[in-house]
Amino acid sequence: MDENKDIALNESEEIGKSVKYDAGDIQVLEGLEPVRKRPGMYIGSTDEHGLHHLVTEVVDNSIDEALAGYCTKIEVIINFDGSCSVVDNGRGIPTGIIPKEGKSAVEVVLTKLHAGGKFGGEGYKISGGLHGVGVSCVNALSKYMRADVYQNGKHHKIEFSRGKALSSLEVVGSTEKRGTTITFLPDEEIFETVEFNFDTMKNRFREIAFLNKGLVISLEDKREGQERKEVFEFKGGIVEFVDYLNKNRETLLSAPVYFNKFNRNNAGELENEIEVCFQFNEGYSEVINAYANNINTEEGGTHLEGFKSGLTKVINDYAVSNKLIKDSEKLSGEDCREGITAIISVKLKNPQFEGQTKTKLGNSEMRNVVYKAMVSEFGDYLENHPSEARNLIMKSITAQRARDAARNARELTRRKSVLENTTLPGKLADCSEKDRRFCEIYIVEGDSAGGTAKTGRDRRFQAILPLRGKILNVEKARLNRILENNEIKSMITAFGCGIGTEFNEDKLRYDKIICMTDADVDGAHIRILLLTFFFRFMRPLIEHGHVYAAKPPLYKVTKNKQDYYFYSDEELEEWYKSHGRVGCTQQRYKGLGEMNAEQLWETTLDPEHRILIQLTMEDAIEAEKYFNELMGEDSELRRIFIEQNANLVDDLDV
Repeated sequence: MDENKDIALNESEEIGKSVKYDAGDIQVLEGLEPVRKRPGMYIGSTDEHGLHHLVTEVVDNSIDEALAGYCTKIEVIINFDGSCSVVDNGRGIPTGIIPKEGKSAVEVVLTKLHAGGKFGGEGYKISGGLHGVGVSCVNALSKYMRADVYQNGKHHKIEFSRGKALSSLEVVGSTEKRGTTITFLPDEEIFETVEFNFDTMKNRFREIAFLNKGLVISLEDKREGQERKEVFEFKGGIVEFVDYLNKNRETLLSAPVYFNKFNRNNAGELENEIEVCFQFNEGYSEVINAYANNINTEEGGTHLEGFKSGLTKVINDYAVSNKLIKDSEKLSGEDCREGITAIISVKLKNPQFEGQTKTKLGNSEMRNVVYKAMVSEFGDYLENHPSEARNLIMKSITAQRARDAARNARELTRRKSVLENTTLPGKLADCSEKDRRFCEIYIVEGDSAGGTAKTGRDRRFQAILPLRGKILNVEKARLNRILENNEIKSMITAFGCGIGTEFNEDKLRYDKIICMTDADVDGAHIRILLLTFFFRFMRPLIEHGHVYAAKPPLYKVTKNKQDYYFYSDEELEEWYKSHGRVGCTQQRYKGLGEMNAEQLWETTLDPEHRILIQLTMEDAIEAEKYFNELMGEDSELRRIFIEQNANLVDDLDV
């Protein structure tokens, strides 16, 4: 099937020339038993995130086949019974017997931790597996698993239960197909939930398809009432990725800058591949996603460092040589990157990951490799596009001037010490507890609600910061204007952790930052303005689970001197069905200010009874897209969004 070898990016079919891949390539490192005892050590958690990590582990095997040049199509199917199947058209897991084990290579791969073709054999030159636990870990945590291997004209099958083979590998028929199908049903004894989320899976597979042009990934849900299917194929690869991220933004360059480089050792063997694409837009945000072997290196690493330093050098060199700036007026990296949208994707042997979440590339050679490529390719681009180069330099100079103007405003927001209260904003009612693990701050809409909250709170651990009106929409402003906004300055000072490149989570004064706004349109608008600010300048607050939204009640019903609170019309109607409407008095809260201190404590402040919604970010790419559409300059995008989603609003209170 020659078409299966036509996947590679330019010359990357070189990777696929390792033809030998059989039972001899499978090496066993250790057994499987510890996985069921301590699943969190292997997949991070047993919640929904851990559940979807199982799918990622299986799909990663198919991606490795694609990287090797043998797989062009991957199908992921959520079956009607809740199991998941991953189908690829790669070479198929080797089916021969491993003499040392006395078992087929398929059985060993699926029952032995760290057994596979990625540990020193010749099966894979480049592998995308991050933690190396592999599909055997998925097997251990599945109530049932079945592997179908289509190889050399034969259909092989083997089944497992909770990591143990129910039989040996057997041939069940002949076939012209090629590849592997893994079907697994997560074990409800292990996981908090065994319900797969289509959208969570969709976001990851779209990203993988962008990073591997020519690869087709389909996702289908066959569960009753949830039937849907999406197919991802991006022939333009990361160029399409940048266009997707920049959709509806006014761009600065006529087309994205793109290059693909291959680096070989002295023997002519491919050592690594660099693929870079970037575009500048008229906005102020910096969006750079860096990947190593398809893994999103959220903490950056050497490849990102090389990209940034190369970009800064090229822009400064061009600006100086063309007398747009003096040699002494060097532009900073931040100035040069204002409005950039970039994808850096590297593929290399033996990637070394480090950092808190093991998503920071540490291979030192990649810094210089990416740097040299950037200096060469981007330097040529600017020389050949003088008009665009000038526009880009002028944007960077404007950014520099705005950043200089922001310096004084930033200094006013800095605190000399985490425990020094003298510089805190005057309207902040701080808590007495100094251990941030037990502290929380409510960002409250308006002085009226703020006054009630200050009276009703538990001052030992709850701080209250009232905001006057709506804060600035940071999506449409540079840093100097942002830091001139009094409400934003108050938040930065109160939190104590700084913003942007100076953000330091260790200095955060509160474990929970709670947005408490009215349950109406204005309250929702204030909340999204706050979230836009957090997303752009304090993103780790969201990523690490520090940001919450309080959910105040909509109604209070009093019957027989007993108060009942309801958070939706449905809750209220259900209560009336069981309690009747006779002898009741009902109050509809239009805002937090209508509650007295005791009511606010009972419903929204008391940790024993309040409802808090933790705001998380499963997909930064989609979040970027929505903040751009909903908070950016183009009002037409907001109109379209409202028209498409108006049916989600049951009771619009204006």
